[in-house]
Amino acid sequence: MTLDKENVKRVFGEAYDIGLAAASSGAVADYIPELAKADPKAFGMYMLDKNGESLSFGDVGVRFSAQSVSKVIVLAAALKFKGFDETFSHVMMEPSGDSFNSILKLDTRSNLPFNPMINAGAIQTVSLLTDEVSFADLMDFARKLCRDDGITVDERVFRSEFMTGDRNRAIGYLLKSKGVLQSDPKRTVDLYFRMCSLSVTAKSLAALGLILANGGVDPISGERLVSEDHARTIKSIMFTCGMYDYSGKYGVRVGVPSKSGVGGGLTCAAKGPMGIGFYGPALDKFGNSKAAVKAMEHISRELKLHVFD
Repeated sequence: MTLDKENVKRVFGEAYDIGLAAASSGAVADYIPELAKADPKAFGMYMLDKNGESLSFGDVGVRFSAQSVSKVIVLAAALKFKGFDETFSHVMMEPSGDSFNSILKLDTRSNLPFNPMINAGAIQTVSLLTDEVSFADLMDFARKLCRDDGITVDERVFRSEFMTGDRNRAIGYLLKSKGVLQSDPKRTVDLYFRMCSLSVTAKSLAALGLILANGGVDPISGERLVSEDHARTIKSIMFTCGMYDYSGKYGVRVGVPSKSGVGGGLTCAAKGPMGIGFYGPALDKFGNSKAAVKAMEHISRELKLHVFD
């Protein structure tokens, strides 16, 4: 797929303006106190393509916590270390249609979480790694996937999550009570919090999107980080489940495998291949960056990036 460079630059510039305007009607997450300190007017977007060419707009260097975007990294790690069959014998791959922290269907329809992109599914996926993969190895993997050696744990966010994360602890113990959690719930949820607290940038998330869009290979270094089959699996689940309970409408309107986080991040694995990363902490009612979603709607429509275009 070849895109006209000047047209791409124009479209991204328009999208940035659209996103800035949309941010004013969103609100930052406040259920984790540290996230409430974010500037709701902040917005950054970064594009990186397979040739290493990039576009940068706004607050692309601001570090923020990955939150649910880290679920993509956790899933990639589980597939890498445990394999497809083992991973998906412990978590399903079906859209839930419920909010990201819901336990309703877990307690009424199945013992297994519906997918790895909701909290219950991510905690279950983390439990596959807790006893076998060190956090240092997971952080190193995250740094490679995001082409960002500066990724560390934001300790303030981690402490804030640790102090207020009772619902996620409840999910861990509920999974244990059903006999499906694969490790100690306390250590599992602690690791989950640490992964959510990884500090990233819009630039980091563009690189993550690019590597997935390129079939798991970093096109700049040439290193394969994720198998081609696993990259396809991850993108498929991002497409169907990556935007919380807005995933269906996002799939129709944008049609690009994406994953959001309540810290304001959005990573997109687009045709080209290209990766697009966003930071916009003002959220919509679903927990997605309002600015990023509006910007991606414009980018996808104008550049025909929808997977069915």
